[in-house]
Amino acid sequence: MRLSLDPRRDGSQLVGGRGRRAPVTEAPKPERDHVVAASETVTLVLGEDSPLPESAADVEDLVRLLRGHVAQLGARTAPGIPALQRAQQLCSDSIPEDYVPSRVYLVRLAEATQELTAYVEEGGPGPISVEGRRRWPMPTVNVLRGAVFALALACLIFAASVPRT
Repeated sequence: MRLSLDPRRDGSQLVGGRGRRAPVTEAPKPERDHVVAASETVTLVLGEDSPLPESAADVEDLVRLLRGHVAQLGARTAPGIPALQRAQQLCSDSIPEDYVPSRVYLVRLAEATQELTAYVEEGGPGPISVEGRRRWPMPTVNVLRGAVFALALACLIFAASVPRT
């Protein structure tokens, strides 16, 4: 594929080489939901009307997609969930070489992904992250002043109670 050297007229390229940008006419596309994408891939494997993959490359492509979905959904769940552990265990296994074992592995991985998707959809505990961690509210200035005053008063009382020698 050859790229044209002509200036493009979209929001990401300069127009006319003079340093000004063309107006952006398209709105940014919303990010696709991971649960919906995983459900569609699982339907490709487990659907009643979907045929078995014909070649080993098809199996590898579907396994790669399912492993990606497990990684994305795993980031949205708390560690230690049995559905996540089962899916991650299957993802860490290698794809069998023979025809029937590779298709069985693909179906088992799709079922584990479906189980993990159902867990995320029903609103299981969210991910444990720095952003989701409970934070203490910032104290007001008067609270800080009161704490400093109380500490200074305690130091003064302690200093007064020490015997002089």
